Amino acid sequence: MRLSKSKDASYASQQKTMSKSKSKGTISKGVDPLLVWLYLILIGIGITAIFGVTYKEGDPIVSSFFSFKTDYSKQLYFFGISLILAVFILLTDSKFFTATANLWYAFGIGLLLLVFPFHSNVKGTESIIRFGGFQFQPAEFCKVCVCLALAKYFSQVDLNFQRTRSQLIAAAIALLPAAMSILQHETGLALVYFAFFIVMYREGLPATVLVVGFSLAVLVVATLLVEKNTLALVLVAITALVIYLLRRQVRRDRALFIKIALVGVLCVGIQRFGVPFLFKHVLQPHQVERIFSTIGRDLPEEYKRPTAEPEPGVKVRKKDVDYNVKQSKIAIGSGGLLGKGLLRGTQTRFDFVPEQRTDFIFCTIGEGFGFAGTLTVLSVYLLLLFRIVAVAERQRSTFSRVYAYGVASVFFFHIVVNVCMTIGLAPVIGIPLPFISYGGTALITFTLLLFILIRLDADRQMVLR
Repeated sequence: MRLSKSKDASYASQQKTMSKSKSKGTISKGVDPLLVWLYLILIGIGITAIFGVTYKEGDPIVSSFFSFKTDYSKQLYFFGISLILAVFILLTDSKFFTATANLWYAFGIGLLLLVFPFHSNVKGTESIIRFGGFQFQPAEFCKVCVCLALAKYFSQVDLNFQRTRSQLIAAAIALLPAAMSILQHETGLALVYFAFFIVMYREGLPATVLVVGFSLAVLVVATLLVEKNTLALVLVAITALVIYLLRRQVRRDRALFIKIALVGVLCVGIQRFGVPFLFKHVLQPHQVERIFSTIGRDLPEEYKRPTAEPEPGVKVRKKDVDYNVKQSKIAIGSGGLLGKGLLRGTQTRFDFVPEQRTDFIFCTIGEGFGFAGTLTVLSVYLLLLFRIVAVAERQRSTFSRVYAYGVASVFFFHIVVNVCMTIGLAPVIGIPLPFISYGGTALITFTLLLFILIRLDADRQMVLR
């Protein structure tokens, strides 16, 4: 009798526990709280920074945040939309993303195709579609689609990524949107898609591919720094030296000699024809000027493009290519250790720095909050990246792991390049700082990237394909 009563009590307690767990809901079940908190902290920093440079003295602070007339109020509304999408993602079954990954990729490519007939020319780029008073940039959103598509591709059971065919397919998935972005004169965002090669390297891409890619980048820089005939002689000399050092192997294998010679010829061809074609016909004139400015050289005559002749008697002011970066450095340097304080900056408050709320928002933080503020922001980003990698490594599913590394690669590229171009270590290519720069499309895209990862991680015990 006593035994039956204890069983009844145990059963009742189990039912009570189950009812409590059900009442708590499933939206927070398995969700990584650190990723959510880092996201909210970066959003808060971004809105504060945008407020610091766009607030007009005399405007009511509270009401201006909800007026949808100021940039910081618009960013707040974009955050509201992002939050709604984030909640929707957390309520979605993880299998939805695996089942529709290829459809999302096709949808993203379709949006990029729509840009060609319906684009609007905004600041030299033709990658933006306007909807009334809103702007949408498919090249930003397509990063989510590529992340999902690559995760789907790598999660195939019979995939052998050591095969050249498999590597080419993965590269095509990542680089097709990049090629379309270049055709839309959006070279900056196109470069972001090369970050997905980090994912491929994690999944078994031979290191030689990355070495070749890095070597090509070095060759391009060398082409810009060294006189072309001198560099051609240096490349020929290096090729001859390699053949000499490998002379024993070359004697046994004539094919090796042909391969080395072909690589040497290819390098000379890239230096003499490939790089000039890239700088004359692919990159925009202002991009070419910024690249030469970054390496400390004047624009050579061969890369100068004809401009319209000024009207007689009209003085044309020479444009300072380095103006943005110079003003950005001044703003960051003037912030000192602790900064001038919110709404007390001079460089950013008086619009000396162009694009100070978007591409150059890092200098806004530097002037307002000094070295301590920039170090705090970079520390938050570093913690975010380390956390994403840790989340990636604990996944049981290949799909979730590849997607997580895709998110980490995109964030890493954006953070490093944006900060470097703000302080003059990289050419200004116009990519935003994640969660901080002003812009609805970018904020929504980064939110989707992160919260899909959080949703997949919440179901990490499942094997998704």
